[in-house]
Amino acid sequence: MFMGEYHHNIDEKGRLVIPSNYRNSLGNTFVITRGLEKCLYIYTLSEWQKLVDKLSVLSFTQKNARTFTRSFFSAAANCSLDRQGRMNITPNQAEYAGLTKECVIIGVNDRLEVWSKENWDKFNLEFSDTLESIAENLFNGESNAL
Repeated sequence: MFMGEYHHNIDEKGRLVIPSNYRNSLGNTFVITRGLEKCLYIYTLSEWQKLVDKLSVLSFTQKNARTFTRSFFSAAANCSLDRQGRMNITPNQAEYAGLTKECVIIGVNDRLEVWSKENWDKFNLEFSDTLESIAENLFNGESNAL
């Protein structure tokens, strides 16, 4: 399980340091792709395969399925870490997520997410006041849910 929040800078060559406590869990090779809300998702190969299996049952005749899978898979790339624990982010991925300097890497259970600091701050500001009602609606008032 991935969790936590870390701040690192992306360098001029598109390299980003992955926090050391995530590196072993990621493995030698992992997948990075376009996420939702203008961030990037990073999956271990086993989690990526689970997602591929789920997406492969979607009907290609459904426009929403075609649109999502095109976007998701066309932006995906296999990655590995260099000896300094850095990964390469493609120019297209960096542009999509608005990654120019300061990045926020968060653990979200089965994946990592990479955000520009600006987008992460906007996201937190937008949802900070509604987090309690979001949690209540997700768990339908179950008192022991959290």
